Amino acid sequence: MNGVQGLLAASVISIQNSCFTYPACQNCFSRLILDSRRFNCLKCGCTGEAKDASYRYRLSLKIADTNDLFDITVFGSCLDPFFGVTAENLQRYIQDFNQLSGEINTESSTKALVQAVETCFIGKRFIFGL
Repeated sequence: MNGVQGLLAASVISIQNSCFTYPACQNCFSRLILDSRRFNCLKCGCTGEAKDASYRYRLSLKIADTNDLFDITVFGSCLDPFFGVTAENLQRYIQDFNQLSGEINTESSTKALVQAVETCFIGKRFIFGL
């Protein structure tokens, strides 16, 4: 999209996903395919080592204005101020926490993060650029 087409003041009704970061291609921002050693972008063909993959925010929301409900997805660094860190750093913190805690099942850390995001966003009003 080449800039904002319009603005919408709306309240967040719910969070639609529990995974807020994704491995992103640095060239085209598409989701990377990761295996244990390498990454590959199916859109532009970019490849590299999995440890060098960068991450980007992706937050899917259900929002409502005074008349309608909308499903929207917010991408990228505009979410940095809400999370307090870049998506790449958040991903590293989560991985480090899971390794240090020795948790094989990452469900508890995911639940805690989802609860924090819900507290931050649900019921709050924002202006969205569309």
